Amino acid sequence: MAEKWYSQLQEGKILAEADLKELCTKVKEILIEESNIISISPPVIICGDLHGQFYDLLELFKKSGGLPPEQKYIFLGDYIDRGSNSVETIELLICLKCLYPDKTILIRGNHESRNISFIYGFYDEINRKYGNSQPWKLFNEIFDLMPLCAVIDKTIFCVHGGLSPLITTIDQIRLINRKGEIPHEGAICDLLWSDPTDENETWVFNSRGAGWMFGYKVTNEFNQINGVELICRAHQLAGEGIKYWFKDKNLVTIWSCPNYCYRCGNKAGIIKLDKNKQRTAITFDSVPKSKESATIKTLVPYFL
Repeated sequence: MAEKWYSQLQEGKILAEADLKELCTKVKEILIEESNIISISPPVIICGDLHGQFYDLLELFKKSGGLPPEQKYIFLGDYIDRGSNSVETIELLICLKCLYPDKTILIRGNHESRNISFIYGFYDEINRKYGNSQPWKLFNEIFDLMPLCAVIDKTIFCVHGGLSPLITTIDQIRLINRKGEIPHEGAICDLLWSDPTDENETWVFNSRGAGWMFGYKVTNEFNQINGVELICRAHQLAGEGIKYWFKDKNLVTIWSCPNYCYRCGNKAGIIKLDKNKQRTAITFDSVPKSKESATIKTLVPYFL
C-alpha cells in the first residue's frame, strides 16, 4: 500500500484522510523506536529547511542524485509552514520514512510544533485541503516522536537549531524525554531554536524569543569535548544556500528552501558526504512550478 501512496505523492497528489491515518500509524511505530540521536555512517546527504516548497523538494532530489533508497538523507527539520505545499511535502517525507526508514532520517525542527504550525500556515493549509483539522493532529503526533539530532561517523553533529548551555556532551541528549510538544525553554527548545553569532564569543539572549545565540568559544568547546569536527544545522536563511561560521569553519548552516516565501531570491543548498566524509556542496535555484503553486496571501512578518 505504501508503494501506491508513494507514486501518488510523487505526482503532488495528497493522500485520502483514511490512507494518511494508516501511514501515520506506521511511521509512529518506526519513530518511537528511534533514539533521540540517530547514528549514521556516510555516504549521506544533509538537507536544511524545506518549508512546504514541494516542487523545490523534488528539484532537490534531482540535484542530489535521486530519492531513497538510491541515496541516504538527513533532513534537519522545518518541513512545513510558509510554503503553500506543506501537506504534500510532509506526506512525501513520511512515506519515504515508512518505505526506507534507514535511508530517510527526519530530525525535528522548531516548526514541527503545534504552537508554531497553528500560526504560520500549516493548520490553515490542512483545513483548506482536507476540510477539517484532524490531519493536523495526526501530523503533530508524528512530530512529537521525531529525533532531536543525528551524528555521522561520530564526528559530524546534525541538529536543527544549535547548542544549549544545558548540554555539554552529546550523550546528555540521549537522556532527554523528547516525546511531546516542544517546550518553551530548556534543552529541547535550545537545540531547535538556537543560532550561531559572530558578535559574541559565548552565550547571549536570542532575539527570536527562544533558545540562545552562541559564539565561536561555545562551538569550539562543544566540538572539542565531543570529538566533533563539524556541526551541521539549518534554521537560518543563507543567501547562497550554505554558510560556514567562524574562522575554523566548524559549523555550517544548510538552507534547502530556494526563493524562500517565493520572494527572497536566495539559493538552496545541500551537503553531500561520500563514504570518506569528503564534502560536496550542491546549490540550486527554485523551479518555476514552485512559485506557480504559491497561494498569494499576506505572510506573517517573522523569519524562522
